[in-house]
Amino acid sequence: MLDVRTLRTELDAVKAGLARRRIDVSDLDRAAELDARQRAALSEAERLRAEVKRLSGEVGRARKQGDAATAERLAADSRALGEQQATRDAEASALAAELRDVMLQIPNLPADDAPDGAGPEENVVLRTVGGDRTWADHQRVPHWEIGEQLGILDPERATRMSGSMFNMYRGAGARLLRALVQLSLDRAADAWEEVRPPSVVRTDTMISTGHLPKFADDAYQVERDELWLIPTAEVPLTSMHAGEVLDEAELPRRYAAYTPCFRREAGSAGRDTRGLLRSHEFDKVELMAFATPAAAPAVHADIVARAEGILADLGLAYRVLDLCTGDLGFGNRRTFDLEAYAPGCDQWLEVSSVSWYGDFQARRSNTRYRPAEGKGTEFLHTLNGSVLGWPRVWAALVETHRRPDGRIDVPEVLRPYLGGAETLP
Repeated sequence: MLDVRTLRTELDAVKAGLARRRIDVSDLDRAAELDARQRAALSEAERLRAEVKRLSGEVGRARKQGDAATAERLAADSRALGEQQATRDAEASALAAELRDVMLQIPNLPADDAPDGAGPEENVVLRTVGGDRTWADHQRVPHWEIGEQLGILDPERATRMSGSMFNMYRGAGARLLRALVQLSLDRAADAWEEVRPPSVVRTDTMISTGHLPKFADDAYQVERDELWLIPTAEVPLTSMHAGEVLDEAELPRRYAAYTPCFRREAGSAGRDTRGLLRSHEFDKVELMAFATPAAAPAVHADIVARAEGILADLGLAYRVLDLCTGDLGFGNRRTFDLEAYAPGCDQWLEVSSVSWYGDFQARRSNTRYRPAEGKGTEFLHTLNGSVLGWPRVWAALVETHRRPDGRIDVPEVLRPYLGGAETLP
């Protein structure tokens, strides 16, 4: 969340920053008002507490002097002030809780260098690789038809088991998915510690990333146990060091995790949900880092480069987008999206979103570091990115590498993970 202190000294600047997102900033005025009232209630409670302490001392002195009447009068005054103090303390606590609720609904400030824009149509395409190639007719077949023809994708049975927008990979399709996951984990092993976090988390863990309370409708909740199915490994990884203070010498901390991800896709009505384009459950490898503000840009660039490297080695056409302020995620300050081109769908498919959050998430999870020079502690910066989201990569790959005879050419980089196979199935 934002630092509430900025509302006291830089309210107009914060409003201007959030206005770049093309959103209503009236919540900021409400937050500033609640903050002022809460601080006033705390100040009054402290004043009353000091007065009660002073009166308690006078009561003791009066009793020592044998002045019972004065002692009783002062004790009655102290009790009355104590009740007022308790009222002010309760008021401050209620205002603090209300202020937190409002602050949790306020998105992050976009980075100064994030391009301005109202929505996806104004995102900036930084580079396109392979987008000018010529596609043959046999590559212009959508992956759901390829999957049915080869028996490697079985959405019909998945729907019978679990409902719409679930998928089942079979045979060579399942092995291809597993190979993609392992390739990504191996590529990250040089600098990123592999973690297999839980697939269900507590409410506080979802709040830490910004997924709650804002996006509750898109999440799967296990109400009986007060747990949530993770929409991305970012959620548990962001809380890896919740409440901890790390030494600067330990930073950046880098983690890689493969997990299933679960999303209701509540806002997908009317959008293309065929095949693997949009699913309630999917596999993804996530890279997550904790860094100092100074180191964050280099970490951000490293995640983008790793995602690009895999797409290039898979022989896919792809492009990199710099998201404009109107399309940034709730907690994001700067985001680069990677999209792979699927010739059978004739669509650019988002396969990675690489984001820098500043200290927005760290404030929610209370994750700090101790600078090597200087006193005290500071909030860390968090960064993450999908490397990669596999269903859409799978879709782009089988369409791109489909042969005239209907089989799939296996990119050379994947062959060691598939027993040396050059084609599938």
